[in-house]
Amino acid sequence: MKRVVLTMLVISLLIAACGGGSGPATDQGNGDAVRTLPAATQASIRPTNTPVAAPPTPTPLPTNTAAPTREADEATSEEALETPTPLPEVTDVMNEIPAGPFVMGTDAGVPDEGPKHEVDVPAFQIDRFEVTNKDFETFVTVTGYTSDAEKNGAKRSWKDEYGEGEDSHPVVRVTFNDAAAYCEWLGKRLPTEAEWEKAARGPENTKYPWGDEWDATQANGKDSGLRGTATVGSYPANGYGLHDIAGNVWEWTADWYEAYPENIVQDDFYGEQFRVVRGGGWFEEDTMLVSYNRNAADPNKTANDDLGFRCAK
Repeated sequence: MKRVVLTMLVISLLIAACGGGSGPATDQGNGDAVRTLPAATQASIRPTNTPVAAPPTPTPLPTNTAAPTREADEATSEEALETPTPLPEVTDVMNEIPAGPFVMGTDAGVPDEGPKHEVDVPAFQIDRFEVTNKDFETFVTVTGYTSDAEKNGAKRSWKDEYGEGEDSHPVVRVTFNDAAAYCEWLGKRLPTEAEWEKAARGPENTKYPWGDEWDATQANGKDSGLRGTATVGSYPANGYGLHDIAGNVWEWTADWYEAYPENIVQDDFYGEQFRVVRGGGWFEEDTMLVSYNRNAADPNKTANDDLGFRCAK
């Protein structure tokens, strides 16, 4: 049985001018399990840490610049605008995924992954990297946002997982609500499940982001031996230029966990109660890191140490 995981930058620039202006795996900390892994699988999730080689050198995150100042409204004074307050910096680099159909799902997996079917997806953009600790901290600092884990009185929140030197590690312990709020702050949104899978499969529509054969050097999964998150961009990008689309952390999507068209297998977890998460986390085996793997999580409670997100628009 598959386990089911459970439990910035759009800031309004205040432009002043003379005369006017415009303004997955149940975690050890928080979350109620929807499903549990078989005992043999559970025992393999948290092996004893052993010294391992460092992951590949990460792709440097790009230096960000503030968005250009909007032109003054025609009704405002013709005098020069005052210098705007600089925007906080976050990693805001997106890659374009072209419009067109792709084959989603598989007939060779577990019941919720099939049947495979063609989906025509309009063009969209998706973050090149998973949202990092530093990015989320900036969002919280600017907006005063309080995460669900904090509001729910969980033992650990994203702040507790943000260790020294981990600015560029993916933020974790965030619920669907937390992820959606961050994306909205930047004028973005979470990707749909179909968008996520098309982006993960790459232009060649492959089983893994890099191809059809398992390669442990391509992702931060169980075989990496890291037993924790890695700096985003530490592993090679897929054909669409996206990093860590498999492994490192599971990623929230916008969709409810529902059966695919023509899937007649009943599942009590289908319906508007759990959101789909994709991609697999840092302690998953290769079978969970395939591009078509689906899991689900409680959007209000699930905030695990292997669950993060990236935005789309």
